[in-house]
Amino acid sequence: MDLRPTCHIDTYGCQMNENDSEILLAYLEELGYTWTDEVSEADVVMINTCCVRESAEDRAYGRLGELKALKAQRPELFIGVAGCMTQQPGVADAMAQRYPHVNLILGTHNLRRFPDLFSASRTRALPLVDVAAEPEEMPVFPRGVRQGGVSAWVTILRGCDKRCTYCIVPYVRGREMSRPVAEIVSEVEALVREGVREVTLLGQNVNAYGKDLPGGGINFATLLFALDEVDGLERIRYTTSHPRDFTQEMVEAIAQTRKVCEHFHVPVQSGANHMLRRMARGYTRERYVDLIERIRQAVPSASITTDLIVGFPGETEEDFQATLDLCKQLRFDKSYTFMYSPRKGTPAADFPEQIPLALKKERLARLIEVTDHLSRDANERAIGTEVEVLVEGISKKNAQRLMGRTRHNQPVVFPGDPAWAGELRRVRVLRTNTWTLGGEPL
Repeated sequence: MDLRPTCHIDTYGCQMNENDSEILLAYLEELGYTWTDEVSEADVVMINTCCVRESAEDRAYGRLGELKALKAQRPELFIGVAGCMTQQPGVADAMAQRYPHVNLILGTHNLRRFPDLFSASRTRALPLVDVAAEPEEMPVFPRGVRQGGVSAWVTILRGCDKRCTYCIVPYVRGREMSRPVAEIVSEVEALVREGVREVTLLGQNVNAYGKDLPGGGINFATLLFALDEVDGLERIRYTTSHPRDFTQEMVEAIAQTRKVCEHFHVPVQSGANHMLRRMARGYTRERYVDLIERIRQAVPSASITTDLIVGFPGETEEDFQATLDLCKQLRFDKSYTFMYSPRKGTPAADFPEQIPLALKKERLARLIEVTDHLSRDANERAIGTEVEVLVEGISKKNAQRLMGRTRHNQPVVFPGDPAWAGELRRVRVLRTNTWTLGGEPL
């Protein structure tokens, strides 16, 4: 029986936050804690927050409210808050006043100080607030503790130098800082030795990788070629790409490497040049279309997915129709759609011509109708074909089926032996819906 104290981490937001939670778990394990899925049984509960959209903030605040009752029952419970929300000016102090039952509030820039802050805040009557300034160089973290599986996140750079007018990330994550190639390769090799077969390279803008590294001549293509040589690694994915920095060299590197998947997630956000200028995206609709055409020419089997925002300040019906038309023109395999959510501290939050919520919801519904139809069409074209699937394990929705993903990142559900986890299997696609394929192993 394991008598060690337990910890639980709630994670909101992007894959970078998930990777940060793995780092927090690594620190907690070094301090003698072990993971539990049950919040009510945990001795330490950390909340890793996101501030990209209001809904993520609301969920984090809701969880803090729930934990207040648990803390009243168990005063020894340690509650900590980390992540992007706390890095915003004034938020951490306001959170400490509103939620005095919290022990520790730390920002994104002092994650590496967590062990010291954890110890210092254990016996305090009031929350310890520590939100650091942006570091001068890329911090070094312990390798995160994963919850098993054949896939792993690997952060290659942190921060973002873009200043998209709607985005809070540059203000809470800081400027772009890249990890050395050798350090990343070493981490991936260690993951492979532990049974990982697929890695996803993380960065707010992976296409900017290497710009800040000394010596010059190192970029995202350099890194992809280096990782393609790692023995035992089957697949390489990456997120997120910025169209402005997606060079032809990178397109060709993806085409030439064997392990880099033919899945391109390229957020366009809007199909209207007027909106793209107001968003400060740094490209035009025409330049984006040219990039997608070059990708499809170099990688004919490419799957293209994107992000789309509706209801950005000043968006007219004509602008919205331009986004619908772009979707129909490029026929994205999948689109992640969002209503614009004003973020305090970003330029767009103070723009005139804010769109009423009712109109944003109406446009979002119309956009989803179009994008879901395109996604179903893309999946239906796969019926009858054979696809290569990396088996991840038993399906969470059907214990009688396995689940895996194609190189295009499409989930596939099929019957098989749970011992196949980590293996590449050929599957014939027999059925589909908007998001998932179903088939039989060959």
